[in-house]
Amino acid sequence: MMQKTILSAVFFMMPVVHFAQQHSAKDSLLHLLATTKTDTTKANLYFAVAEQYENATPDSARYYISLGSELSKKISYKKGILKSYRLLSYVLSYQSKFDSVIYFNKLALDMARADKDSFNIGVSLFNIGSTYRFMSELDSAVQYILAGAKILEGKGYTNIESTINDGLQALYLTLGKYDLSIMYGEKAVALARQVNDQAQLANALTNLGLSYADQRKTVEAKKLFNEALTVAKANNNKSIEAMTLNNLSDIAIRENDFEKLKIYGDRSTALATELQDDGTLLGAKLSLAVYYLTRKEYDKAKTLAEEALGFAQAQNLLEGKATTLQMLSAIAFAMQDYKKGFQYYYEREDAQAKAFTESMQQKEANLRIKYETEKKDNQIKLQQAQIQKKNTLNYLLIGSAAALLVISLLSYHTYRQKQKLQQQRIAELETQQQLTATEAVLKGEEQERTRLAKDLHDGLGGMLSGIKFSMNTMKGNLIMTPDNAQAFERSMDMLDSSIKEMRRVAHNLMPEALVKFGLDTALKDFCNSINQTGALKVSFQSIGLEHEFIDQTTAITVYRIIQELINNTIKHAAATQAIVQLSKSNDMLSVTVEDDGKGFDTTILKGTKGIGWSNIQSRVDFMKGKLDVQSEPGNGTSVMIELAV
Repeated sequence: MMQKTILSAVFFMMPVVHFAQQHSAKDSLLHLLATTKTDTTKANLYFAVAEQYENATPDSARYYISLGSELSKKISYKKGILKSYRLLSYVLSYQSKFDSVIYFNKLALDMARADKDSFNIGVSLFNIGSTYRFMSELDSAVQYILAGAKILEGKGYTNIESTINDGLQALYLTLGKYDLSIMYGEKAVALARQVNDQAQLANALTNLGLSYADQRKTVEAKKLFNEALTVAKANNNKSIEAMTLNNLSDIAIRENDFEKLKIYGDRSTALATELQDDGTLLGAKLSLAVYYLTRKEYDKAKTLAEEALGFAQAQNLLEGKATTLQMLSAIAFAMQDYKKGFQYYYEREDAQAKAFTESMQQKEANLRIKYETEKKDNQIKLQQAQIQKKNTLNYLLIGSAAALLVISLLSYHTYRQKQKLQQQRIAELETQQQLTATEAVLKGEEQERTRLAKDLHDGLGGMLSGIKFSMNTMKGNLIMTPDNAQAFERSMDMLDSSIKEMRRVAHNLMPEALVKFGLDTALKDFCNSINQTGALKVSFQSIGLEHEFIDQTTAITVYRIIQELINNTIKHAAATQAIVQLSKSNDMLSVTVEDDGKGFDTTILKGTKGIGWSNIQSRVDFMKGKLDVQSEPGNGTSVMIELAV
């Protein structure tokens, strides 16, 4: 679960459309710059040099892009201005400066719309949507990506088809729709190989690896990540190398290979720091935090996680913030700082709720249906002249529309089922974390009870016994008046009563019979002690426990539950008789406590804030048991508990 909590923060490569014009090596380009006149050719040379630096030295790339942009504006070169916006957004995306990426892509979108340039309109919409996906603003991401894909798909733009499919893969991976994600991912990889686009190939391989990793197909994911890493290194693409190392860190955690995790984390940290990429640096810091957590070096783990949280907040990375808060929660619990652990846990829930909402998922489904329907409508319009003359074809089209509707409904049903399963899994993880916290509290409570019982019995008990012995010795050496002798005897009686009361309290804190002789004997003693008080007549029955061993944790839990139930009966039920029945059959332990008291309306238990009932419920939940309460006013109460042992 720890690895799971941490690795939910892996970041995907963002497919940004751009066009590299690598006419010659870097040195040759720089030489040409020195001799080229101030015109469109020189502006394009600036951009070509920038493309040589963009994946390894982003600051240098931004410098040459700015030179090309200034020159393009000076000579009113619109294509150059548009290209400067595109290249800047590409470089900034690998530095996780997403607000700036959206800003420059919207400038490009405005220019493309003014010129009615459908290609660049589609590219800009697609890039804006991809950036919103990184920022976990999925409503906007779905809207822009599908709008861009609608413009670009099927138009013969072979040089960007891989990027389009990769962007759709990343979108549906974020939404948890793995069938669509893998379908688009495999197309993206195949198309990148076909056109020999090494940078896009590394992107597509990494995203496809993430689609398999999210489904726990570790072997396939690892193979894809290693190929992506090889491609990135061969092309000196430090950005993709750093992000792929983060994804390999995920695999290392799943395989419990923490030394390799340290190597990946250190290398990714160095690369991301050099590139000033806060998003990738966040993932690398979390990987190293996992490493130090496994070594119980909690202070180092905490420092790294806090640094990661700073990056997430600075860049408004909601998904990264949620994962980082979950990591800080795990570290706090490991350090036994439960207050801080729960604080981070609930902050993580708030961040997740903001990033993923039910309404967003619904809008995505509706937009997808609208997108497919509009594509079909365009085909119908192109054939409208023939359709008017062919009634048979009309019937076929009506049938196709009906079939499309049925398929859409079935797809939506499948989508809802997947969402329910994901929500159920989240609920199970949250329940497990709550049970872990409850276990820690209950164990701490029993340890403290045991310590107090020992201190009372060995410390205070021994002291009182010593005082009694000393007073008995003094009695034989003193000559007292009858009144003094009577007062002395009363004092001795009070001392005896104090010793008995101290022993009773110590016994209630941790019954000696429970530790020495087991649950069956301890419960018999408890019921006998209640009978001796006269407050309630308790009948104890046990079935199948004579020669059975019940582990101490279960025994203590069951004893405390029965103790609390009998105490509630004495306090609130006005009962005269009660039955405590304990039976064991196969691997099931059944506990029944009944009384003949005044009973009550069981619906009040749902809103009760009483400590006693909360303790009972917490202990049953901790043992993953079943609890059933049957009661009516005037008809007594019956409590049935079943525990697996």
